[in-house]
Amino acid sequence: MTNKTIHNILTYCIAAVWIANGLFCKVLNFVPRHEEIVERITNVDRASAAYLTILIGISEIIMALWILSGYTSKLNAIAQITLVATMNTLEFLLAPDLLLWGKLNAVFAFLFMVVVYYTEFNLHKKEHP
Repeated sequence: MTNKTIHNILTYCIAAVWIANGLFCKVLNFVPRHEEIVERITNVDRASAAYLTILIGISEIIMALWILSGYTSKLNAIAQITLVATMNTLEFLLAPDLLLWGKLNAVFAFLFMVVVYYTEFNLHKKEHP
């Protein structure tokens, strides 16, 4: 498989993660604990947390579209890594009991950030010399 093919596959997988988390987990509320996490971290009432969770979900869907567009892909990768690190640090510190794998979620977040970094700064560089 070529670097371009691997880059494309990983790019679609990364975008799928953002769409799944944004659309299914947050906007459609298939995973209600996301709303509980937002409620705890922001310290707002349940109705406000529901609204914020939907806004976060929409933002995650927009992130997926940005990823798929390829527009300023290096900036996008930096934004993704920063957002995932920030979100997961807050969740780790303020709501570890609400996470699917508890504090072990940090490991999966780190692996996701590594994949984003590798896809953009290793494979993409080789794709465009």
